[in-house]
Amino acid sequence: MSHPASRLRWLPCRLEPPAARVRRFVATTARVARISAAACLVGLIACAPVRPTAPAVEFVIVRHAEKRSDGASDPRLTDAGSARALRLAKSLASAPLTAVYATSFQRTQLTAAPVAAGHGLTVTIYDAKQAAAGFAAMLRQRHASGTVLVVGHSNTVPDIAAALCRCAVAPIADDEYGRRLRVLVDASGKAVLTDTQGP
Repeated sequence: MSHPASRLRWLPCRLEPPAARVRRFVATTARVARISAAACLVGLIACAPVRPTAPAVEFVIVRHAEKRSDGASDPRLTDAGSARALRLAKSLASAPLTAVYATSFQRTQLTAAPVAAGHGLTVTIYDAKQAAAGFAAMLRQRHASGTVLVVGHSNTVPDIAAALCRCAVAPIADDEYGRRLRVLVDASGKAVLTDTQGP
């Protein structure tokens, strides 16, 4: 009976050359490093805080509604003008209105009043003779979000809108009351003008 150890087969041990082992180690380490870096990058992106976009501000600039031609130095609105002022208020009822500006004249005050009342705001009076550039700069500095209504005159509204958007604005004719100029200013300060017919 043969000894169990005699049936064992001894296989030759093939040792890997040192240079090959080093190359394999380096390749494995590099692969693990790439996978780890990718996982970290994905984690950083997933955990990075989302910065909210700063809200934009919209300036709505309109001429006062139709005025009486009775020769008064400070005429009030006609019936058609009063109706237009109410339509203006209705069109801005859902806007996030934060301020209403008008000159000291009755026609601008009466145009702005229904809008301000609908939002629980008071009308801020500004000087009709104030330079458009200075007034626009004050508006931009004071208001960073929401909607701001500015009621002016045929000879001041285009200049105010132009100063706000830093672009060219067509003049308003003396018998024109329906123009609505909207200037949307984004967080970077870029402004876009929309010139439409109002209610």
